[in-house]
Amino acid sequence: MVLVRHGDSVHKAQRVVGGPRTCGGLTPLGHEQAARLASRIKGQAADWGRIAVYSSTLRRARETAAPISEQLGVPAATDCGLCTWHTPPYADGMPIAELRRDHSVDGGGVFRPFERDNETWAELVTRVSRTLVDIAARHRGGTVLIVGHAETVAASFGGLGLLGHYYPFEVANVRNAAVTEWVTDDDPAQFPPARWTLVRFNDAS
Repeated sequence: MVLVRHGDSVHKAQRVVGGPRTCGGLTPLGHEQAARLASRIKGQAADWGRIAVYSSTLRRARETAAPISEQLGVPAATDCGLCTWHTPPYADGMPIAELRRDHSVDGGGVFRPFERDNETWAELVTRVSRTLVDIAARHRGGTVLIVGHAETVAASFGGLGLLGHYYPFEVANVRNAAVTEWVTDDDPAQFPPARWTLVRFNDAS
């Protein structure tokens, strides 16, 4: 399983919540990053066997997945389970500073939302983890390339690394167009859970 964070995005440059309604996609730099990443992945993919490509439903992820899909000759499926925070509709397009200032929740954290009506971190990790394991099980014996968000990559440490909902180290600083790779020889849907090996993390070389 190869996870990729999307390229540099408009919502990040504008410092707004880039939800499904207002995500502006990639900046010109982000498109350049996506194109370079696609060429890089094509050079690595010869040993990957059967390949499937997925992305979150948000525009910035879909635009990052497009050149990868083209280079590999594999259509990209979308899955909302791979998305970043499922923020409430009122927050879509809102300045992040305003969301945090006017809608924060006391005691927000792992099992309580940071902002009113927002998804909790535990809910995000569980949602993304289930999606990753479902996709891995669907493509047993092959390679899945997933284009998502920093939170998608961070959640993989829970879903594949079995670290629970709160980690003893920081994994949030995932760079744009960086690659994180997990490998297992086990059945992803088995119980007890498959043992995954983290081959590389946050590789933007």
